[in-house]
Amino acid sequence: MKPRILIVEDEPGIADTLQYALRTEGFEPVCCATGEEALASARAEPPALVILDVGLPDTSGFEVFKRLRAVSDVPVVFLTARSDEIDRVVGLELGADDYIAKPFSPRELVARVRGILRRSNKPSTPTVANAKTELTPAVVVDEGRRQIRFYGRALELSRYEFGLLQTLASRPGHVFSRDALLDRVWGDATESLDRTVDSHVKTLRAKMKLVAPALEPIRTHRGSGYALAEDLPAALPSPT
Repeated sequence: MKPRILIVEDEPGIADTLQYALRTEGFEPVCCATGEEALASARAEPPALVILDVGLPDTSGFEVFKRLRAVSDVPVVFLTARSDEIDRVVGLELGADDYIAKPFSPRELVARVRGILRRSNKPSTPTVANAKTELTPAVVVDEGRRQIRFYGRALELSRYEFGLLQTLASRPGHVFSRDALLDRVWGDATESLDRTVDSHVKTLRAKMKLVAPALEPIRTHRGSGYALAEDLPAALPSPT
């Protein structure tokens, strides 16, 4: 089956160009001109990826993204005629997979779509970050289910929180720089900022703190980056 790509773009010339480029490369593009039409289309037949214009005639692309995210974890690439830094930060911190300013190369956008789909469709390969013994893992990452358990409890994570913890758990004790995390988790979103990583680490820590208030599972190495603690206890400390 051809991957279905939902294009949400009200400029006919851009929409036609995107449809042609995607169809030529083996995708099945479907185009909507308004946010409401796009949401209805996504509900009727979930797409593999959404290309979403920020400026739509009936609502903001950011608002469409929020409503879409409430019911789906489908990858989203924002399009915009504005290249302001605030737009890039808002788009990426909402959890979008990429952000491209107009004018853009259709070939480059198709390449980014392929890259995002390739990362999103990795086969299920559970990864375990052990807590001193393989019998009692502190962090278990299940890529197929897009789920991470911390001391047996499933964490409710955004797309980027999942990617961050997945990366840190792949090598407990290893210090990942902010640039390395941006490259691994945000991929082609090369214009993301260091503070984007810091913001997501902060929310990730808060969620893990709800499970283990007395522990510091993610360590900050000033001037270097972040690491998952490799000396996590085999079991949660008993409350005093």
